[in-house]
Formats: sequence, structure tokens, C-alpha cells
Amino acid sequence: MRTVFTWILRVVVALILLQTLFFKFTAAPESVEIFTQLGMEPYGRIATGILELVTAILLLVPRTCTYGALLGIGLMLGALGSHITKLGWEGPMLSLGVMAFVVLGCCVGVLVLKMKPTNNR
Repeated sequence: MRTVFTWILRVVVALILLQTLFFKFTAAPESVEIFTQLGMEPYGRIATGILELVTAILLLVPRTCTYGALLGIGLMLGALGSHITKLGWEGPMLSLGVMAFVVLGCCVGVLVLKMKPTNNR
């Protein structure tokens, strides 16, 4: 059962991250605006997209999912820090912030479930 739940968490994170890649890699106006506010356009947007792609791939490969979860935690702490310091939580920023919390929670869940020893009785 724990394996199924871990897979669900991993797929949720991968779907959220892969969905946002379209906006980052196509220079969608919303994405460009966000990274301009952060002073990271275009290199930060592209680098973040690459790191999110790597995170999704690592999470979907069973042998590397722990590394993907760690990278996802780092990325989402950065995203949430950006919301706290510059982006705020108004309008579309609220939904992006909520997605960052979801990804962070799922990544922490993956780590906890992967690190907890199984009880083989």
C-alpha cells in the first residue's frame, strides 16, 4: 500500500511540474512577467524549467526518486520564498503558491515514505 501511495505522490509532482514547463519553455507572458519581477528573466526561467524537468524525471524513476524529491523540495522552497519576498499571493500568484505547497508536501511525503523502514512480519 505504501508503494502505491508513494507512486501517487510522485506522479502528482511530476504532472504539476511538467505542466508548468510549457509556460517556461515557450516564454509565455505570465512566466516572463514572474521571472522579470524576480530579476531572473530569461536565464532563471529556463534554468528553473530545466531543473523542474530533471526533478520530474528523477521522481518517475524508482531508483532516483529520492533525489527527485530532494530537488523538488529545494525548488519549491525557492518558489515559496519568491512568493513571500516579491511575488505575493494575490490573483494568479495564489494558485501558483498553492501548487508549490502541494509539490513541497508531496516531495516531503515521498522522502518520508522512502526512508521509513518496512515492517516485514
